[in-house]
Parts: sequence; C-alpha cells; structure tokens
Amino acid sequence: MLTLPSATEWIAASARHAGLATPSPSMTVDPDSVTPGFVGFVAIALIAVVVVFLIIDMLRRIRRAGYRADVNEQLDAEAQAEAEAEAQGESAERATDVDDQDIDPRGGAGR
Repeated sequence: MLTLPSATEWIAASARHAGLATPSPSMTVDPDSVTPGFVGFVAIALIAVVVVFLIIDMLRRIRRAGYRADVNEQLDAEAQAEAEAEAQGESAERATDVDDQDIDPRGGAGR
C-alpha cells in the first residue's frame, strides 16, 4: 500500500512521464473591472435599511411586551388586594351579625 507522500510523488512522476504539465492558476479577467457596480451597492443598501427597520421593530415589540408584563402584574396585585379585602369584609360582616344576634334589645343577656 502506498503512503500519502509516496502516492503524491507517484502521481507527479506519472504526469511528468506522460508529458502533462501541472496547471497553475492564471488570471483571465482583469480584477479591476470585476466589481459589484451600482446594482450591488443598491442591493447591499436595501439589505442594510431593512435590517435597521427590523431592529427598530424588534426593540419596539420587546419594550411593549415589558410594559404589558408590568401592567398585568399591577392588575393581578389589585385583584388580589380586592379579593383579600372582600374576604376580610365578609368575615367582619359575619362576626358583626353574630355579635348582633347575641345582643338582646330588651336588656337581657341573650336569647
């Protein structure tokens, strides 16, 4: 079995014996004339504008979600406070009703 360096040497030697030259990269196009041009500039500018608008929209949505969470917390706290006040008010009314039942309007000790 051939090892990697010997296989590479074998391929190079067989190419030399066959009279084939190893190709080298050559420039066929003038690098100064290959530019994106106006169309490329417009495309990149449009992508940049769209990205900026997407970032602004994302920040607005995140801020709005934060405000909604704060408002929901306040509403939940108010509802819980009302429920606690209502529960305390009902227990106070029941206690008052019981106390009123124990009082005899004629001056007696109870019923």
